[in-house]
Amino acid sequence: MDTAQLKVWRKQLRAELIAKRLAVAAEDRRSWNEAINSHLQRAFPNLAHGVIAFCWPHQNEFDARFLMREMRNRGAVTALPVVLAPKTPMIFREWHPGVPMARGVYDIPYPAQSQELTPDTILVPMNGYDEQGHRLGYGGGYFDRTLASLKNRPCVIGIAYELARVTTIEPQPYDVPMDYIVTERGVYRRRDGKIELLARNGPESEPGQYSSPACYVHEFADDYFGGKQD
Repeated sequence: MDTAQLKVWRKQLRAELIAKRLAVAAEDRRSWNEAINSHLQRAFPNLAHGVIAFCWPHQNEFDARFLMREMRNRGAVTALPVVLAPKTPMIFREWHPGVPMARGVYDIPYPAQSQELTPDTILVPMNGYDEQGHRLGYGGGYFDRTLASLKNRPCVIGIAYELARVTTIEPQPYDVPMDYIVTERGVYRRRDGKIELLARNGPESEPGQYSSPACYVHEFADDYFGGKQD
């Protein structure tokens, strides 16, 4: 398909996948988030070191904030992406509860003035992902530009639910694939242009089991994330 057809096709696919995610029951989404937290902690022990960039949850995406609290407690520094201008690479600024926030693209909060950081790991939300490890985002190209611009590529981990998997997103030369993809099912690694599910060892790796206690939003004060949460 040509460029115009691809744009229309991806827009429709994106809308369908977001609608499926928004329709997931809260209890199912919470269970899936627990499983993703567990897989991330087990498969990527180095998350507790260095700088982790993540995204503020949007439209029922995986909520990484609780995992980030655990990682900060273990010594990590956490950061959020910041869009400085349209069609330019993003930067990353340090974030922890209490950092002043502003509203940006898609009305998503970002740190207004904190220190700019270079991430060692980036957790990238995905509306969809395909069998070659490519990501379907919101259509702005922000992450593709950013990843392509980084001098030292970090470990890039795409995060989604299994319902977001499709055969292909019809990748283009500008689409940057993920190094790993984590869903409630487990951890996929990209190898030889395809994703493969890494082996899980024993029942402790089944979804819902945790290497450390789960964190839930009701454990936090209303202002923990910089404002009252829904």
